[in-house]
Amino acid sequence: MAEETIFSKIIRREIPADILYQDELVTAFRDITPKAPTHILIIPNHLIPTANDIKASDEKALGRMMSVAAKLAQEAGIAEDGYRLIMNCNKHGGQEVFHIHMHLVGGHHLGPMLSPSA
Repeated sequence: MAEETIFSKIIRREIPADILYQDELVTAFRDITPKAPTHILIIPNHLIPTANDIKASDEKALGRMMSVAAKLAQEAGIAEDGYRLIMNCNKHGGQEVFHIHMHLVGGHHLGPMLSPSA
């Protein structure tokens, strides 16, 4: 079994966070080190360490993460101009907290995600 993470404590409100949305499946809160004017993390309320650990039983929570992302983008006023949803997997993918989470980033032009190789 994976260890508890800082996100588990945020879900239970044991440590402070600017929580924007919470229901029985997911929690969303502002990133403490934002990389864009809007930078929100959306996480399932139960621990899934990496994308590699997703099971069929997680589909409802993952679907809710997507619908909450769209709702929060609309509320933040970035839906029309556009935004990016990012999920990292493991160390080489840039994952730092091993509780899957989606980054909702926007509020300015983000440019291409990957440059074509030369």
